[in-house]
Amino acid sequence: MSLPVLVAIVVVGIALCVLAVHLTGGSKGSSITAADDAKRRFGEDFPEETVWTVRLTADGKTAFLELDGDRTGIVQSFGDKFLTRIVTQSDVVSLTSSDPKGLSIRLKDFTWAGGDFTFADATDASAVRNVLQPAKRDAS
Repeated sequence: MSLPVLVAIVVVGIALCVLAVHLTGGSKGSSITAADDAKRRFGEDFPEETVWTVRLTADGKTAFLELDGDRTGIVQSFGDKFLTRIVTQSDVVSLTSSDPKGLSIRLKDFTWAGGDFTFADATDASAVRNVLQPAKRDAS
């Protein structure tokens, strides 16, 4: 078999695999369209937690959930799956914002280091910032 024919067969085979994955829903992304979606998804992983308030990002990819004891639940979509976490102030390495509706959060957890988030409302961004703001350490 000649090299050009082999290359053509490989290219067509890869293209068919990609098309099959796409047509069967493999490229579908998930989103969080309502507070109840975030509560339900978070409750699957943390059924014992009580969620008081849900704050969604503008893109519908992340939800921040107010929990008991100054803890925050996070639900974030990755592809067609969701990541859920509980974080506290002690987990936050840095929290900055370049505009009133945005937050950049960096965490100590190497499996999910944080991210940049934009909210539809500056009040939501401020509320999340106030809960997650790292505590000031005494210089002693």
